[in-house]
Amino acid sequence: MKRLLPVFLSAALFLNSAPAYGHGGVAFEDDVCLISINFLQAHFTVFQPEQSEAEEHCEDIPEVARSVFVMEYLHDLLPEMLIDLRIIKDVDKLGRFASWSDIEAIEDLDALTVFYEEPRIEDGGYYSTEYTFDEKGAYIGVVTARHPIENRDYNAVFYFQVGGADYGTLPLFALLLIGLHGLYWLTSGGPERRRQRKLEAAALRG
Repeated sequence: MKRLLPVFLSAALFLNSAPAYGHGGVAFEDDVCLISINFLQAHFTVFQPEQSEAEEHCEDIPEVARSVFVMEYLHDLLPEMLIDLRIIKDVDKLGRFASWSDIEAIEDLDALTVFYEEPRIEDGGYYSTEYTFDEKGAYIGVVTARHPIENRDYNAVFYFQVGGADYGTLPLFALLLIGLHGLYWLTSGGPERRRQRKLEAAALRG
């Protein structure tokens, strides 16, 4: 897997992916996904090699499958920092507005965690890890970078979907609107007006 990562990184710099909108700590600028860990930035890319080879994904991961997360450092301090990645289920429906304060407010973070990579230093100019998803849904990624000298941590929190968009209660809401519209049509004389229009049309043809 390590030998394939430079290939994925090279592809990420030259391939264009579909436009996306920023969710939390991830933004899409000039055809490149960026993650902001406080003032520190990195190229952030997710690959699913078995499904789409070197195609890059930024915020929405299309398949429930093995996913390779890559952060290519854009700040000189990042290669000196201990960095970890946590992925949790977005059970509280925080969505794109998820923030570090939301993460701190979670009482049992481990219970929501589906993946956690212990802090480590990567000296190759990028951080990489992988996780095989087994469930479609909404997730939140949390990246923590520890300052090499000072006692402080920098965090990035970002929301993403796995296995396609989650429309939540939108379909139910749409059905409710259709049902209310139909009920109004029935109770406001809709069928009678329709019959009357048919009679008038038939009279004109006659």
